[in-house]
Amino acid sequence: MPPARPRLLYVTDLAYPARGRRYGDEDVFLTSRLREHFVPALCHPRDAAALMDGFDAVVVRNSGPVLAYRDAYDAFRERASATGTPVYNPLTGRGDMAGKQYLLDLSAAGRPVIPTVDRPEDLHRLPGAERYVVKPRLGADSIGLRVVPADEVRGLVAGDVLVQPYIDFVYEVSFYFVDHAFQYALHAPHPERRWQLEPYEPTPADLDFARAFIDWNTLDHGIQRVDACRAPGGELLLVELEDLNPYLSLDALDDAGREAFVSAMTASLHRFLRDAGATGG
Repeated sequence: MPPARPRLLYVTDLAYPARGRRYGDEDVFLTSRLREHFVPALCHPRDAAALMDGFDAVVVRNSGPVLAYRDAYDAFRERASATGTPVYNPLTGRGDMAGKQYLLDLSAAGRPVIPTVDRPEDLHRLPGAERYVVKPRLGADSIGLRVVPADEVRGLVAGDVLVQPYIDFVYEVSFYFVDHAFQYALHAPHPERRWQLEPYEPTPADLDFARAFIDWNTLDHGIQRVDACRAPGGELLLVELEDLNPYLSLDALDDAGREAFVSAMTASLHRFLRDAGATGG
């Protein structure tokens, strides 16, 4: 008899109304292809803690902003830790999975990120600008993000928000990795249309930029997306390191690109399960 296929609890919010993205379509496609190697069962993020015991691993995919179900997410993390259930991506990420503190840390370290502070006394460390971006420390999907004039920013700085200069960037570009292997890049040539993405051919310098953040995050397994903007001076600056549930924009790829990603994710999941010692029952 063939070996049993590992059982995956695949966490997704198929109905989340993401602007410019179709979570449900992407996860229906991925699970239809993963089914050739695994037994995936889809569940809403609010139900993950209650259902996870019956599976070899939990795969967190397009589960939407954690802000919408914070208590359930915390319970899920506690349950996974208590039972030792493998979670993909592993819950040790230092990027968005842990909040926005990494932007402060990387900015203070002089890394190529949009300069970021969270205290009024540190505003002088930011480049002068006519407008500033104020975003929640635990924000996601632009929830709560505001662009304010320079004369208003000091009154809005508190411990629960981050402040960055508003950058009139040329375009945004995203680099997608499985484990530590680069898969593809997409960019939004029109800044006002963030999710109208087109294939992007990165330069060696672009890939060095993106890989530096993947290496910094120290996740051995999983899917990560490095979001950056091309500043007016030509340099790339990190916008976000998405290591919890990055949307993949697979619909922007051709058939060969989608197949290559499915193969990479399948191989990664097999390695992850092997290293975690999880097998089908």
